[in-house]
Amino acid sequence: MIQDYGIQKALEELGIEKLNPGICTGTRWGDTTGDIQQSFSPVNGKEIAGIQQATLEDYRQVIETAKSAFTQWRMVPAPHRGEVVRQIGLELRKYKEPLGKLVSWEMGKILQEGHGEVQEMIDICDFAVGQSRQLCGFTMHSERPRHRMYEQYHPLGIVGVVSAFNFPVAVWSWNAMIALVCGDVVVWKPSSKVLLCAIAVHHVITEVLKRNNVPEGVLNLVATSSKYLGDDMFTDPNIPLISFTGSTRIGKKAGGLIGSRLGKAILELGGNNAIIVTPDANQEMALRAIVFGAVGTCGQRCTSTRRIIIHESVYNSFREKLVAVYKNIKIGNPLDPSILVGPMIDRGAAQVFLEAIEKVKKEGGKILCGGEVLSGGDYESGCFVVPCIAEVKNEYAIVQEETFAPLLYLIKYSSMEEALAIHNHVPQGLSSAMFSTNLMETERFLSHEGSDCGIANINIGTSGAEIGGAFGGEKDTGGGRESGSDAWKAYMRRQTNTINFGNDLPLAQGIEFNV
Repeated sequence: MIQDYGIQKALEELGIEKLNPGICTGTRWGDTTGDIQQSFSPVNGKEIAGIQQATLEDYRQVIETAKSAFTQWRMVPAPHRGEVVRQIGLELRKYKEPLGKLVSWEMGKILQEGHGEVQEMIDICDFAVGQSRQLCGFTMHSERPRHRMYEQYHPLGIVGVVSAFNFPVAVWSWNAMIALVCGDVVVWKPSSKVLLCAIAVHHVITEVLKRNNVPEGVLNLVATSSKYLGDDMFTDPNIPLISFTGSTRIGKKAGGLIGSRLGKAILELGGNNAIIVTPDANQEMALRAIVFGAVGTCGQRCTSTRRIIIHESVYNSFREKLVAVYKNIKIGNPLDPSILVGPMIDRGAAQVFLEAIEKVKKEGGKILCGGEVLSGGDYESGCFVVPCIAEVKNEYAIVQEETFAPLLYLIKYSSMEEALAIHNHVPQGLSSAMFSTNLMETERFLSHEGSDCGIANINIGTSGAEIGGAFGGEKDTGGGRESGSDAWKAYMRRQTNTINFGNDLPLAQGIEFNV
């Protein structure tokens, strides 16, 4: 029998019951009438708890509540909004242990990553508190005498957050905490595969909102499936901005629907992230970064390492070292501290993994290790796979795709020109890295002719971004930015103001218009 490492106690601490409502408007849980959906753990394949799904009518009521809340929340001074976020961060600290455990149990990532995800939520709260006092506009000189010009930022309205299963809680916080200090209200539609994590988060924050008399409807949850809420958020004119995290295929559809009504979209889509290993690389560092990047979250991160581009002079020796490390990776219950790789999200994902490996073989690739689905005993859920390494050519059709699984491709290069060409010759453009101690190589990788990704690193891996920098990518990754830096500007509307403090009315460009 698979050990649960205290998950039942964690569920109790987080307020998860046998059946949970699928609607929360921040300070109030609503009655829902949709079908009951069970959440199953990929660890043992067994039911965790049920969710009474929200219906389309429930969603519409939430939107009306959010619209009303926005008229009040936008007028709360930004530092006061930041104080609410500060308290949310403190509350998350109290529940880091049980919430991280639930993330691991419902999603499958190892406990260290589950706790790390909750820490991201805490970190973005800290960041947003500071940001609440730095929502700065700027001034410029007018060409007209006795005129002043400046730009300022105003709250935007309702921010819709559609998050993916692989980060059940952190991606919401990246968006919600920044939106909150910007004066926006949030409606969250989490992945239907990890609804309990979202419900737990709202249990954690509800008392904070009540203590601070935050209007009902500022932070909202709609826990449901596409049966009830398909494209409705994307086409909803009440939502000026939607942040969508998911596959490129669905992201293109979402972007088209949002764009058709001239809405704003932050699209965080697929990655096909590569690391270039040069002859001057610290190979020990590179190995550690590659393994974490490739098998962390069982290869189900948008920043997961997919391709390793290795110089021919070190290719053979580095390949052998990497394969040796892979053969010692421990796979199993993600709550077991000795385990490095937990299960995939479900059996469907494991099947996609197997299908991708077959495509690699058909195109002429060579499997070096791994590639199996484990079964029986502690692997009875059918969601556990053995991380795979394959030798390939970059032009293979399957290599050009993002396989959301621990499937790592090795590619040989002979010159830096070739390495950069291989690196950039994929549709996606999220994260990238180079391992080298050669200043000329590293600076070239970061230059205009280097990596074409939104994230480019030197001597660290592709996975594990800090919240202080803006997160996002280019090309088929979508082009959006979340989290740190000046990403806050996407959550506000920009306004240019001109003030005439004279007694004349000169026109711009020297136009004469006398009535």
